[in-house]
Amino acid sequence: MATRAGRTQRRTEALSRERIIEVAVELLDSAGDGGLTFRALTERLATGPGAIYWHVANKGELLEAATDGVITAALAAEPAEQADSPRDRIRAIALGLFEAIDRHPWLAPQLAAQFSRKPWGPVTPRIFESIGRQVRELGVPKENWFTATSGLVHYILGAAGQNAANAASVRLLRTEDERAEFVEAVAKAWEELDPEEYPFTRAVADQAREHDDREQFLAGIDLVLAGITAVQGQ
Repeated sequence: MATRAGRTQRRTEALSRERIIEVAVELLDSAGDGGLTFRALTERLATGPGAIYWHVANKGELLEAATDGVITAALAAEPAEQADSPRDRIRAIALGLFEAIDRHPWLAPQLAAQFSRKPWGPVTPRIFESIGRQVRELGVPKENWFTATSGLVHYILGAAGQNAANAASVRLLRTEDERAEFVEAVAKAWEELDPEEYPFTRAVADQAREHDDREQFLAGIDLVLAGITAVQGQ
């Protein structure tokens, strides 16, 4: 007759760390940070808490692993490798990160936390490496690598994170018509601002009404790259 210890050992071996992280991402996507609990994991995986603790020590480690898993997948996208130039590869990498953050609303705050609290890894070096290699290929002098790469990374994560926050608010609306009405209401509110105090905001209200988030994001990448190129040429 199998002992309890033997059954637990087999169950632990059958449950991989990769599977735990996969389910953690699913829980984060559906219920956010608050929905990721070890109780929810055990229910979803049909296992006991001991089998999970065998692979991950606590929720913090699990959040780090989930973040790293999503980022690793985003950076491994084929279009970035197939792009013809460093500039195109940067755009492809940036768009992959943008879309990952858009798909996973919990990702932006986790990235911010890891960049500020644990920049030694694994997420921060992974993102820096992917962008930094392309910055180097652009011909940027070595003494400017860190500054140029930092500028790109901060723009990518900041703009993508803001877009994700906006999208999360808009998702509360039930239909496309309601979403369109929301954007229209924002544009009209800007148009009605005091013309002396807000002349610029009033002037771009139509652009806000008609803009595409991804196109705007990539246009920002092009502006940053243009600045890097201009400084390099001085």
